[in-house]
Amino acid sequence: MSNMLEIRWHGRGGQGAKTASLLLAEAAFDTGKYIQGFPEYGPERMGAPITAYNRISDDVITIHSNIYEPDYVVVVDETLIDVVDVAAGAKDTGAIIINSEKEPTDFADKIPNYKGKIYTIDAKKISLETLGRYFPNTPMLGAVVKISGVMPEDTFVEAMEKSFNHKFKTKPTVIAPNMEAVKRALKEVKG
Repeated sequence: MSNMLEIRWHGRGGQGAKTASLLLAEAAFDTGKYIQGFPEYGPERMGAPITAYNRISDDVITIHSNIYEPDYVVVVDETLIDVVDVAAGAKDTGAIIINSEKEPTDFADKIPNYKGKIYTIDAKKISLETLGRYFPNTPMLGAVVKISGVMPEDTFVEAMEKSFNHKFKTKPTVIAPNMEAVKRALKEVKG
């Protein structure tokens, strides 16, 4: 399946990496793609490292395992770089996207075994300014779509608006801030 895109998410429990992978899968499904979005749990507690995955393809996906050689790696919490080998198996033709206020070049020494591109996005700043709370998953979603090109940005924005309208039906006041976070992320990713 040469057209299949594989993404591995690294986060901590409560940061929304699992939710982000499921939202990305839903958005890709809405564009007619075949998808998988699933988490892998270790110790299930707030703050513990978690991994989530996405497979997105134009063809039926027949693989049903974790992702060991991802095209893209999303690091929702930059402190995980000191604890987890986020670059393990990552293809140099893809990218690593890190939630950080730092520049991408600041991570070259921290991820020495990775020769591909590194991008950063200050998802904390975006979420605090748009949502009023630290929810990094929404901006990270925008960054993944921008860097991976998994779908056209306007299609992604439409899919997210549809998803947020459904998900936050009983809390409509959070829809506009989440949409702003997504749109800002598409513009503010660095690399």
